[in-house]
Amino acid sequence: MTGICPEIDDTQAAQRLRAAGLRPTRQRVALVGLLYAHGKRHLTAETLHDEAVAAGIEVSLATVYNTLHQFTKARMLRQVAVDAARFYFDTNVDPHQHFYDQDHGILIDIPGDAIKVTGVPNPPRGTVIDRVDVVIRTVADRMPERRPRKGLGNIGDSGTSQWQDQRRPRAQKTRAGA
Repeated sequence: MTGICPEIDDTQAAQRLRAAGLRPTRQRVALVGLLYAHGKRHLTAETLHDEAVAAGIEVSLATVYNTLHQFTKARMLRQVAVDAARFYFDTNVDPHQHFYDQDHGILIDIPGDAIKVTGVPNPPRGTVIDRVDVVIRTVADRMPERRPRKGLGNIGDSGTSQWQDQRRPRAQKTRAGA
């Protein structure tokens, strides 16, 4: 056992790496254990590095970045860009999309069949479409009494959203003399 991840031991981590065509080095095995310790999740290289240091794994941030990019190239992870300077690594490699909570820097999975992408043009000659990524950016609802219109931003049945904020509306301030 890695001692880090009860769900995946060193043998399983090494098998996962070999199946992806990667050599199971000590650091890779340890990072695989950390990556999958909490099931499917989204994390940055900095987050994984912090977890590694806390677990007593001696690894540089540069090595974590390089390893995550190797895992992505081997299709063990997906990279999700949320803006030009920030991206996450996703342990869920099944087809799906994301909500990105801009206020808290959190990615939330949207099931793969919840969004239909149509009208995708043919790719340039000599290339094929690998995948289509949809990231829906969200911010705190500054008007809690407003609810999304049916079919727009709502994932789930009957037009309701499982992510919809259920806070009570705030009392509105009135101006004197108005």
